[in-house]
Amino acid sequence: MSNDSDAADTGAVEGAGRPAGAEHGEHQPAVAPSGFELGTDGPKVILAGLDGSDSSWRATAYAAGLARRQRAQLAVAYVQPILGAATALAGAAVEETTQEVADELLAALREAEQRVSEVWRVEWSFLTLRGDPYAGLAKLADELRADAVVVGVSEQAGHKVIGSVAVRLVKAGRWPVTVVP
Repeated sequence: MSNDSDAADTGAVEGAGRPAGAEHGEHQPAVAPSGFELGTDGPKVILAGLDGSDSSWRATAYAAGLARRQRAQLAVAYVQPILGAATALAGAAVEETTQEVADELLAALREAEQRVSEVWRVEWSFLTLRGDPYAGLAKLADELRADAVVVGVSEQAGHKVIGSVAVRLVKAGRWPVTVVP
């Protein structure tokens, strides 16, 4: 049997597999899509928002698993809310309370790391700042050049009307956002 019939028998089609415009041995270089970063494989930083709610703890655990599997750094962020004018009179007491929450969250993270050290194995950091939770997470995601943001679903009824932090992050469209129930 000749080579021509072998090609026909195997279903090979002349020119198959060539980029469009590459004819008779011409080679067309591959072009990466704009925004594609050469030399990376997977995310480098995953940002998790933690406020102490059950859904934020689940989101942090989910983000830790992603970071471990992807060999990425986990940044856990607590944005200390600035409470309204009514609480401004309380001043130092409110500030002290939000700092206590941050300290408790960090202690709980360290305890969790000790409890599950054989599976945790992820490089992580705890970041905290004051302000609007959405603005704070967006600022941190930009500064860290986060590849993904993971947050818990809002557990507050008012967020159905005003919009939750998760919805606002998704609508910003600047990072992949995972919302954990």
